[in-house]
Amino acid sequence: MNYQETINYLFTSAPLFQHVGGAAYKEGLYNTHQLDEHFGHPHKQFKTIHVAGTNGKGSCSHTLAAILQASGLKVGLFTSPHLVDFRERIRVNGEMVSEDYVVRFVEEHRDFFEPLHPSFFELTTAMAFKYFAEQEVDVAVVEVGLGGRLDCTNIIMPEVSVITNISFDHVAFLGNTLAKIASEKAGIIKEGIPVVVGELTDETRPVFEEKAQAMNAPIHFAEEEEEIVKYKVNKKGGFNYQTKTYGSFSGALGGFCQLKNTNTILCTVSQLRRRGFHINNIHVRRGFTRVCEMTGLMGRWQRLLNRPRVVCDTGHNVGGFTWIVQQLKQASIILNNVGGTLRIVFGMVNDKDISGVLSMMPKDATYYFCQASVARALPHEEIKKKASEYGLMGDSYPTVEKAYEAALKDAKKKQDFIYVGGSSFVVADLLSSSLICQKN
Repeated sequence: MNYQETINYLFTSAPLFQHVGGAAYKEGLYNTHQLDEHFGHPHKQFKTIHVAGTNGKGSCSHTLAAILQASGLKVGLFTSPHLVDFRERIRVNGEMVSEDYVVRFVEEHRDFFEPLHPSFFELTTAMAFKYFAEQEVDVAVVEVGLGGRLDCTNIIMPEVSVITNISFDHVAFLGNTLAKIASEKAGIIKEGIPVVVGELTDETRPVFEEKAQAMNAPIHFAEEEEEIVKYKVNKKGGFNYQTKTYGSFSGALGGFCQLKNTNTILCTVSQLRRRGFHINNIHVRRGFTRVCEMTGLMGRWQRLLNRPRVVCDTGHNVGGFTWIVQQLKQASIILNNVGGTLRIVFGMVNDKDISGVLSMMPKDATYYFCQASVARALPHEEIKKKASEYGLMGDSYPTVEKAYEAALKDAKKKQDFIYVGGSSFVVADLLSSSLICQKN
């Protein structure tokens, strides 16, 4: 098989949550342990950092990887989902795993794993750990796929565990209260291993404290560390930070959610230093400034055009949109002053709280409802109908590309602002489109 044939095989033979949702979810770690034993327990050959949470896992994982790379280490990075290419999930020092490696992995080991019927994520996790071991990485930043306690990444013994935040997502698997979801995420807390918790609520704090106490794990609440002293948006759309411990630096990632993420990351770096990692302030500054360049991160309030300004973001649940809506409202105020229009290209998938998200969205925008190219995508006509119940008006389009093309065509004024999002898959379709190659 060539690479594309191999990827098609993986997508069709192993259930992929990214495409089919809950049908791909396998509870328990039996397959994971079987795969791990088959490959000789590769995760024991390198240090790890484990990152869980409802939102912010990707930004925190990529930035931590960039900081560690800046410190001179060889760094593995395992994240999900991918946006354009499967290989985005598995990187070493920012470089994606080779197509040849993916092909060889499947060809050489399919006789073992096919009788197991592993999920796509179980198989991908095994591939990542094996690849990191063969590449002799010093440390790998490992992002949880779903939950924590029963996630197949949870066989690692990390240097630090990180839980970014807790909000409602995947409630069918993780529970319908914040406390239940927090309990699943807290499952990554290991005996004696420090844990950093990014954001808290009155409902989740006792869950984390109880679990940490039971595991004799030092617990650190990033919100109470308050590393960020001052911040402001810079000309590139990111933030300039002044901090207590790490001096002043610029962060490449935009989006108000990054203020929380940055505090979590800096708190984690402090724990890594205590664990013997040689990370200085220069490494921190370089990692924050060059995170996208060093790790290939995409889709986090990513600016694609300047005139009109086009931004995409992978936020896809109520917790994520709490921050996104704040920025859209701020953009709307600016647009009103200059006579511009806020245009929103929007789609969601069928296992998210669409009512919760739509109820938050600005009513003074022109909408372009769309349907991403995955089976889980909500039909564009259904989204349009549902949005009208919340006073959100616009036309619907069968693809993301057609919706974005219409928004670009309508944006006759250079001061217009186009936001594209609602789902990682909407952003993935956009980034795969030739339309984003237009020049300013």
